Amino acid sequence: MKNKVRIAAGQGFWGDLPDAPVRQVEDGPIDYLMLDYLAEVTMSIMQKQKARDPNAGYARDFVPLMRRILPACMDRNIRVTANAGGVNVKGCANAVLEVGRELGFGGKLRVGIVTGDDILPRLDELLERGIELRNMDTDEPLSTVRDRIQSANAYLGAAPIVEALDQNVQVVITGRATDTGLTLAPLMHEFGWSPTDWDKLAAGTIAGHIIECGAQCSGGNCQYDWQTIPNLANVGFPIVEANPTGDFVITKHEHTGGRINVPSIKEQLVYEMGDPNEYITPDCIADFTTVHLENTGENRVRVFGIKGRPATDSLKVSISYSAGFKAVGTLVYAWPDAYAKAQAADRILRERLDRLGLKFDHVLTEFVGANATHGSLAGDPKDDLAEVQLRIGVRGSDKTAVERFTKEIAPLILTGPPAVTGFAGGRPKVEEIVAYWPALIPKREITPVVEVLEA
Repeated sequence: MKNKVRIAAGQGFWGDLPDAPVRQVEDGPIDYLMLDYLAEVTMSIMQKQKARDPNAGYARDFVPLMRRILPACMDRNIRVTANAGGVNVKGCANAVLEVGRELGFGGKLRVGIVTGDDILPRLDELLERGIELRNMDTDEPLSTVRDRIQSANAYLGAAPIVEALDQNVQVVITGRATDTGLTLAPLMHEFGWSPTDWDKLAAGTIAGHIIECGAQCSGGNCQYDWQTIPNLANVGFPIVEANPTGDFVITKHEHTGGRINVPSIKEQLVYEMGDPNEYITPDCIADFTTVHLENTGENRVRVFGIKGRPATDSLKVSISYSAGFKAVGTLVYAWPDAYAKAQAADRILRERLDRLGLKFDHVLTEFVGANATHGSLAGDPKDDLAEVQLRIGVRGSDKTAVERFTKEIAPLILTGPPAVTGFAGGRPKVEEIVAYWPALIPKREITPVVEVLEA
């Protein structure tokens, strides 16, 4: 058993810095590279892609990335855990295996895949058996939106990833696994942690939570003393240095930008935390009120004292469904009386929409530069604002009405208040709204499947 494991975060979301994982591999010693690609809306995007092309449905960026880093990973035995598989895990794995063969790793590269999270094909059967998948926020049964569902995926935990790692694979690719499980699993595998050692599982879970958003814990998007954070252009992504006891240090490679200190870690800890006493995952319940932080050196924060409790008997399910259409348009009004002009344009546009008989579920106006960020807390804007952006959006089930709205923005340029600009982008685009439906499902209904594929 190792006495220390280094897990580096390389992606915080699909579209994060492309070279971040390359630098994590090349700039210093690590044992694992963790890549988190999935968000709630991502699954519906991938499901649409797969519907158009059966070979699609996963994070395409992952394959060229593996082409760049696979030689170094194989040479240094850096293992990769990634939820890049989306809704086509095997397709993603086969693409990586093909890259491996092209690079000369035929017969050497082993890729583990974890499936079983996608329950879209099972929804009718589940509903018929009385598993209502009620919305966790509204308590509505899923049957109310059944005909509009685009994707449905249960969050799998660390256990199937551990099972794959135990079979000596270089890369593990999952579908909708928890962000934290991608970090917890290597620790369970390397240290032999029991699936009922709740304190250690909670520690590994919080380690995963801290690094799951990439550089957000190492200086990016950091409010505390942000003006003094050095060299964000070369921001270093975080690394967990864990030991078998469950204590760990968050750090980054030397000679990289950004900053890791207690305030930066605190900001990430409260991200999507919910109840600090009950951070619920498939693996355990982590108690964030027990977290202790200590600066132990430059860009080194020790995290210790974490307590956990047994996991629940349910898994969270991320469901997406179509919820109508939207469009957002903008115009910018200049001094003098910029705010008053933007308000007048908003009033004129709404009157015209009413005259046309257009009906929307919601019309939202924001005055960027006056009160869009802070709303009523911004107070009354002064009349001498240099410029104000009118941003107005509509949403509704009638796509034709939304399309007509997009034709009413440009006419304001010559038929509304003066000193207007900012329409160079052209007519607003009508977009489908994908809504989120969180639900719970009994764990007994989900059976993760682990397979090992070879190049």
